[in-house]
Amino acid sequence: MSLKKASLLIVLILLIDQISKIYIKTNFMLGEQVEVFSWFRILFVENEGMAWGAKIPGDYGKIILTTFRLFAIVGIGYWLWKSIQDNAPKVLILSVSLIFAGALGNILDSVFYGVIFDHSMSQVASLFAEDNYGHWLKGNVVDMLYFPLYDGILPEWMPIWGGERFVFFEPVFNIADSAISLGFALLILFNKKAFPKED
Repeated sequence: MSLKKASLLIVLILLIDQISKIYIKTNFMLGEQVEVFSWFRILFVENEGMAWGAKIPGDYGKIILTTFRLFAIVGIGYWLWKSIQDNAPKVLILSVSLIFAGALGNILDSVFYGVIFDHSMSQVASLFAEDNYGHWLKGNVVDMLYFPLYDGILPEWMPIWGGERFVFFEPVFNIADSAISLGFALLILFNKKAFPKED
C-alpha cells in the first residue's frame, strides 16, 4: 500500500469522523437519542477520558491524557511511515493507517472541541461559540454509535448478576473508535501476514 493510498484512507476516515461529530454536537443535546433500529441508536454522549470512560484524576488529568495522545500519534505516524518505506505487508499498513486515523480523530476532539463549542447540557451546542465549555487540550470526545443488541433482565438463577438489568453492547463509540478497533482486529486476525517471519 502506497503513502498516497494510506493518506487518502486517513483523510476519508477523519472527514467522516469529524463531520459526524460536528453534526451530532450541533444538532443533539447531551443524552438525546434517535432509534434507528431496536438494536441501533444514535445516542449523544461525551467522553472526558479514555476508552470505557476511564479518567486520569485531578485538575491536570485531561491535559496529561491529551499530551500522551499527542506523543502516541507521533509514534504511530512514524510506524506508518516506516512500514511504507520498508514496503511492509499491505495488511500492516492498512491496520496502522486505521489506528492512526482513529487516534487522530479523537485527538482533534480533545485538543480543539473545548474551545470551539459551548456546552451541550440542556441545549444544542454552537460551533465557534464565544462562551466555550473548556480549554485547549481539555475537550470531550463526542460519541454517538450505540448498539444495545440485548437489553433485558438476566435470569434469577444466574450467580452474582441474576435478576439485574444487562445491556450488550453497552459502550457508546464513534467512527474514530471503530477505525482503531478495526485496525487492531486486523493485526490480531492476520498477525502472520502482518508480521511475516524472515527466512
